[in-house]
Amino acid sequence: MRNSTTFFTATAAFLIFAVGCATAPKTETGKANLQDDAQATLKKFQRQDAGLRDLMDRSAGYAVFPSVGKGGLGVGGAYGKGMLYENGQATGFCDLSQASIGFQAGGQDYSELIVFKEADALGRFKQGNYGFTAEASAVAIKPGASAQVEFKKGIAVFTATNAGLMYEASLAGQKFRYTPEQ
Repeated sequence: MRNSTTFFTATAAFLIFAVGCATAPKTETGKANLQDDAQATLKKFQRQDAGLRDLMDRSAGYAVFPSVGKGGLGVGGAYGKGMLYENGQATGFCDLSQASIGFQAGGQDYSELIVFKEADALGRFKQGNYGFTAEASAVAIKPGASAQVEFKKGIAVFTATNAGLMYEASLAGQKFRYTPEQ
């Protein structure tokens, strides 16, 4: 009982913090920096797997999170801001919040790319009705990863570690928010 209370307290505190963060950067400079970081991250992913460009071109859209900060010791959380693209054009800003429980220790910064195979999966994401639970899995980006990826519920997720080290065997859930570009 004590472990579940600790988890829910930590999760609530994390979500209160994350909800307080704006999805879109507050300044035009912040928005431009996020767009530049998203483009650089997409190029990095495509250098790792040349077939990724074709997968993205055939998709309904994709979201890229250049930097997701993650940390934990027993309970953990992660947060990052990103850009949503449709037909290769940025259409808005999004953010990712994650809470986790289980064996975990450390901190990490990683990038995440979510590819939406169909328009209905993209639509759910844009409506804020998208979250991943323990059954979703991410593929570490490497040569040929896009050719072997399996879409689950219309999405495929790719990740790349930027820095840090995280040991974990935990259950986690990710939640997303979206704000159209103005």
